Amino acid sequence: MEFRSPHHPQYHLRRLALLLLASTVTIALASADDITRGGLPAQQEADRVVRLPGQPTVSFRQYAGYVTVNESHGRALFYWFFEATSNPHQKPVLLWLNGGPGCSSIGFGEAEELGPFFPKKDGKTLKFNPYSWNQAANLLFLESPSGVGFSYSNTTNDINELGDTITAKDSYVFLVNWFRRFPQFRSHEFYISGESYAGHYVPQLAEVIFDNNVVVDKRDFINLKGFMIGNALLDDETDQRGMIDYAWDHAVLSDQVFHDIRATCNFSADPVSNECNNKLNEYFAVYRLIDMYSLYVPTCVSNSSSVNSRQRQAIQGVAPGLFSKFASWHTRPAGYDPCASDYTEVYLNRPDVQRALHANTTGIPYPWIHCSNNISFWSDAPASILPIIRKLIKGGLRIWVYSGDTDGRIPVTSTRYTLRKLGLRTKRKWTPWYADHKQVGGWTIEYEGGLKFVTVRGAGHQVPTFAPRRSLQLLMHFLADRSLPFKPF
Repeated sequence: MEFRSPHHPQYHLRRLALLLLASTVTIALASADDITRGGLPAQQEADRVVRLPGQPTVSFRQYAGYVTVNESHGRALFYWFFEATSNPHQKPVLLWLNGGPGCSSIGFGEAEELGPFFPKKDGKTLKFNPYSWNQAANLLFLESPSGVGFSYSNTTNDINELGDTITAKDSYVFLVNWFRRFPQFRSHEFYISGESYAGHYVPQLAEVIFDNNVVVDKRDFINLKGFMIGNALLDDETDQRGMIDYAWDHAVLSDQVFHDIRATCNFSADPVSNECNNKLNEYFAVYRLIDMYSLYVPTCVSNSSSVNSRQRQAIQGVAPGLFSKFASWHTRPAGYDPCASDYTEVYLNRPDVQRALHANTTGIPYPWIHCSNNISFWSDAPASILPIIRKLIKGGLRIWVYSGDTDGRIPVTSTRYTLRKLGLRTKRKWTPWYADHKQVGGWTIEYEGGLKFVTVRGAGHQVPTFAPRRSLQLLMHFLADRSLPFKPF
């Protein structure tokens, strides 16, 4: 419940709580970045990435390095930032987050989905992504929480205290410190985007920013305008129910298994019956044969594969509560090149690449991998993010939810069930939207309050990987706050 009126008895208590939170955050803010050189923080220039090994020539600037989020614990998060390809001083800043929890936004988001550079098969060179999202925005990738990718903590017990709350808090401290390091972007419009478990990360971080903007000093105000999330984990009950319905409707499940699951499983209950567990084992067995993340793409069969030979092994993570008990729920995704993750791991583990990125400066005692094997505990993960969505809709933020329609992991069916729970009135009914060459790009529906839902036709869990041109079109319309084209063009 919101207490925005100063006459409400809870208003001042809430404001005091926010002030205390802000003061706690302030303690963690960096002071070294205040030392300037040539009008900008010296640390910004120190983070400049001049050129990566095997990198094609580009005209935009890039930066990478660490931002401390907890000095007493020695906890620091790694980022990689790309200025927009043109007019960066006029374009917004967009933060991209991948989920897991425990998976790298650099390994997936930057290197295989929407960043400027993708590693090639040789592990030595990079190719330029012509549909990179830094055509539309200044693009920031963050490896979060600590223990993911190159991000680290010098306090061993921090890994046992991870959860949604600490992830949102650390990401907020990161942003405040990052904008202090890059003050030229402080006044720019700021947006957040992500996919999968970022359905938790993105709204939760947006809420922390939204609340703290009420009480922080003007210097640390973040000009948050909205967020966009794809194939997002939002509500355990509808996400799980939708997975089963989608699998049956796409000829993955037999009638018998589908009806048995429907008869024995209550996705609102915990724990579930043994009968339900047995039937879910039959469901997940199918996804050992095909890619859950995109039903119609091949899997990597390379004998030399360093990553995808482990594709069907479990990685650590949680949520939804019921399905997280099954190993197949934790399989990592693959892209339209199902071996692409192999190339990324080879490239990012090269010492010369790490030096160029100012990464692994403390000598982390394990190799860089896409999804952390060290995160085996997650302290908090609410069953539904819908209360936060409702709050931020009322707060006036722009919110788009999109869904690749060949994803079996968080399928379009799940997201439609979930958004129905919000009970919003329809502003513009379900209608096709068009990409170039007069092709239907997917379908969309608009709700009162500003929420939009968009499907992307033929795309899997990682929409920018499978539909790069249309995902960039989606981003451009989101940032401009314009509806997607309803007619061919």
